[in-house]
Amino acid sequence: MDGDRVEVDGGIMEGGGQILRVSTALSCLLGLPLRVRRIRAGRSQPGLRPQHLSGLEIIRDLCEGKLEGGEIGSTEITFTPGKIKGGTHIADTKTAGYWGIINAEQIHSVVLYLLGFQVFKPIVEKFNFTFHCDIKKRGYYPQGGGEVVIQMSPVKELSPINLMERGTVTKIYGRAWVAGALPIKLAKDMSAAAVRCIRKEIRDLYIDIHPVREPDDQAFGTGSGIIVVAETSTGCLLAGSSLGKRGKNSDKVGIEAAEMLLRNLKHGGTVDDSLQDQLIIFMALAKGVSRVKSGPITLHTQTAIHFAEQLTKAKFTVTKSEEDDPNEDTYIIECQGMGMINPNL
Repeated sequence: MDGDRVEVDGGIMEGGGQILRVSTALSCLLGLPLRVRRIRAGRSQPGLRPQHLSGLEIIRDLCEGKLEGGEIGSTEITFTPGKIKGGTHIADTKTAGYWGIINAEQIHSVVLYLLGFQVFKPIVEKFNFTFHCDIKKRGYYPQGGGEVVIQMSPVKELSPINLMERGTVTKIYGRAWVAGALPIKLAKDMSAAAVRCIRKEIRDLYIDIHPVREPDDQAFGTGSGIIVVAETSTGCLLAGSSLGKRGKNSDKVGIEAAEMLLRNLKHGGTVDDSLQDQLIIFMALAKGVSRVKSGPITLHTQTAIHFAEQLTKAKFTVTKSEEDDPNEDTYIIECQGMGMINPNL
């Protein structure tokens, strides 16, 4: 079996947990035995952290696989997948690890839990599958304590996507929130600062960023943050977000989110910088040619493409878009997907 095992270097390119997530998710789906060396070698604290181990364990359970080297701090694992099965699976990092990276390439979200609903979910469902997320409780650093229930139904195959037309921005909306000991005024300040910042660039559009205080029975710990989403006439969703922390001015949090959104709107792509790499694994698995127009290609996207090509028969090309405004820095990500078929359906 070791002779057929795919060897993955977890220390190249992005050098973090993304390599582990992409490779083990594809290993599980495609039935490829895998060895990952130098796990998170590019990080200040290399090796598996609790959230990465929880992700590995749930992938192992999803396919009744065998995992060796699955301990906190381990820099090498071997994974031998079995047959994928349905059922209920539980992952508990027992820390404040971000839920979206527990099994990120199969149920991925980005940066903030709300981004996964407001941006990732409607876009990724264009691949012809659906999933449902229910946040039972939100947890905040350092205690953690959040609880998310995710439900998915199997599909025969993924359809390719074509996200090439940005359209015009039709609405901007969002949510600024506080939880625990923080007053609602901070959420209002974050919202107001974000609106002022966006208004400098976009003057003729209604902006609705709703300030809220999380109910005490639906949040654990103290935290704050903001997400701002722009929706376009072609159904594109681009976002900016920021988290509050002790000693950080609430106006600054709002401005960071607004400036992130404005950067994503400026490059002229159909996806934002955070969603860009999240689509790669789905493009690789889909049947047919997928095309996505994006801003500058991030290191996370380059890394996802590298390992998706290594483990699948998909072929990616990235080219500079020549059709757009010369002031816009846009690229076309194209993929001839492998056309994976679910053998159980």
